[in-house]
Amino acid sequence: MSNNSLLSAAPQRVCVLRLSALGDVCNLVPTVRALAKCWPEAHITWIVGKAEYSLLSGIDGIELLAYDKSTGLAGMRALWRQLKGQRFDILLHMQQSLRASVLSLGIRANIRLGFDKARAKDHQTWFTNRRIAPHAHAHVLESFMDFAGALGLDAQQELAQLRWDLPIPESAQQEADALMAGRPALVISPCANPRLRNYRNWSAEGYAAVIEHAWRKYGLTTFLTGGNSDVEQQMVARIGELCHHLGEGQPVSLLGKTSLKGVLAVIATARAVIAPDSGPVHMANALGTPVVGLYATTNPERAAPYLWQRYVVNRYPDAVRTYMQKAPEQITWGARVRHPDAMSLITSEDVCTQLDQLYQDTQTHVAGDSQ
Repeated sequence: MSNNSLLSAAPQRVCVLRLSALGDVCNLVPTVRALAKCWPEAHITWIVGKAEYSLLSGIDGIELLAYDKSTGLAGMRALWRQLKGQRFDILLHMQQSLRASVLSLGIRANIRLGFDKARAKDHQTWFTNRRIAPHAHAHVLESFMDFAGALGLDAQQELAQLRWDLPIPESAQQEADALMAGRPALVISPCANPRLRNYRNWSAEGYAAVIEHAWRKYGLTTFLTGGNSDVEQQMVARIGELCHHLGEGQPVSLLGKTSLKGVLAVIATARAVIAPDSGPVHMANALGTPVVGLYATTNPERAAPYLWQRYVVNRYPDAVRTYMQKAPEQITWGARVRHPDAMSLITSEDVCTQLDQLYQDTQTHVAGDSQ
């Protein structure tokens, strides 16, 4: 252990508390992997959300426990019963939400490590007894790795050798293969999860223009992924209408046709992925699939797909100036632009230009070899 570590010896039991969301969980995997590598004898328990459990299931060396937030306090009590009699050397409280903090009350741990004062939210510091060191302007993935640094690992070294290895079962790969039928694929996940005043979705017209460009220039068939919400169904239907003239190049909707592991397999098989700030860009990043992220309402310096930051379409500074009437350096790090028109600052030319650059720079990439 380094002299700066909170621990005097290697821990025997570690609890990681990070429930959601899919993208954040993907960004956390390298930190958990680093801890498991450093302490191979330690038992690591990771408490995650229900959907996130489906994404991570099968991951080696980690015990996963699922908490379904829809079950409320009853679900918390059920999880506490699972943990009854267990005491951890350290709890890594990595979820900045009051729900997660209340859940943490039933986790017995000697050290309860949370975010520093600047990054803690919803009074998280009331529920921890140690904090990680401040780190201004950190990417989400780097913020998670700061926990490893507080425990004595070389965070910079770990950032240089990130490891995900998300498991994709054979059944999920067969699911993807049957849907994609060997066609060179561009995956577009057009919608982010709906949240109050969290305007991350781009336009159907923009996506249609990019789909046509990808088909005519590269022969890529676009597969549209997402959930089954009304917003997503309407978006995908509109994209289909706009691309009707493409014949064999029409996009293929996978909404409601795949499991979450199946989506992971589709992304792993794709030549490239395009999506707004949402789970799929980080899933692609974790799988080594080239990805273009679309960012205007969230800061890509904080939340872009970590290994593909140079290919992000970044209209966030423009959105800050236009809709917040401030310079980017005048606002809080990670502040969101909460205006429904912000994503309209992204043009189809922006996205096609980044896709072209990405395609050129990854010509030797072989889809499906990211695992």
